Amino acid sequence: MPGRTGVNMTAETVARLAEVGNIVGVKEASGNLAQVCDILRLAPKKFCVLSGDDALFFPMMALGAKGVISVASNVAPKAMADLYDAFVLGEVSKARELHFRLWPLFHVLFVETNPIPVKTALAMMKMIREEFRLPLCPMSDGNRKRLATVLSALRLA
Repeated sequence: MPGRTGVNMTAETVARLAEVGNIVGVKEASGNLAQVCDILRLAPKKFCVLSGDDALFFPMMALGAKGVISVASNVAPKAMADLYDAFVLGEVSKARELHFRLWPLFHVLFVETNPIPVKTALAMMKMIREEFRLPLCPMSDGNRKRLATVLSALRLA
């Protein structure tokens, strides 16, 4: 994840790594669809590209990615599974509709440092107790309200 590591593996590097026998896939989290296209174009067809960003899951699947390593799935597992299933069954319009329905969740889960919003969401859903270990801290009041609004609209809390 370039945003966290400060380093981006180029598509050419990923394609070279894809030739190594025990490297079977990559979590692609650059946020760059052009890079995703290049990886899918350059890597062997059997190489598994997974989205590392919920907001790019649907577009990346359209390009040839095989799935997602998801934050939103912790909060809305059925909806995310339904999006995947609809896409692989060729129900692209339904998948697109689910993608746009989940769009606000994809964004609100990153208004503060991960995993603060997802832990807060799960607490609002009565799935866990809300507690954080330092250096994490509770969400700001404004972002908490935004999160509550999104969860309510999705009928999750």
